[in-house]
Amino acid sequence: MAAQGHSEGQSVNRPPIFDGEDYTYWKTRMEYFLQGLDYQIWLIVEEGDLLVTNERDKWTEDDKKKISLNCKAKSILCCALSKKEFNRISACKSTMEIWEKLRITYEGTDKAKETRIDILVTQYEIF
Repeated sequence: MAAQGHSEGQSVNRPPIFDGEDYTYWKTRMEYFLQGLDYQIWLIVEEGDLLVTNERDKWTEDDKKKISLNCKAKSILCCALSKKEFNRISACKSTMEIWEKLRITYEGTDKAKETRIDILVTQYEIF
């Protein structure tokens, strides 16, 4: 029997929820979830929205599909966030921007990571 507030297993139909705890675990699970759902959605997260250059009244079926995938990617990511985390990213315009904001918030910039690694290596060598 599952403990109160915790469920057993996961659902392939619902994204893993991120509440600000254990970002690395959530990030990996979310990546797998999005890739399994539709790899194109994962590419939107990684590379940015699919571009549509036509005016709205001139959208082709392909344009509509691109817009739909962009919206779906953003919606899935937003649905995976607690209210606190959603408020953190609510001003972001694209799915990629949301993903990057969360990454920088919880992992730091690449330069900050390098600095932390250098500090830890130095501490280890002194020990």
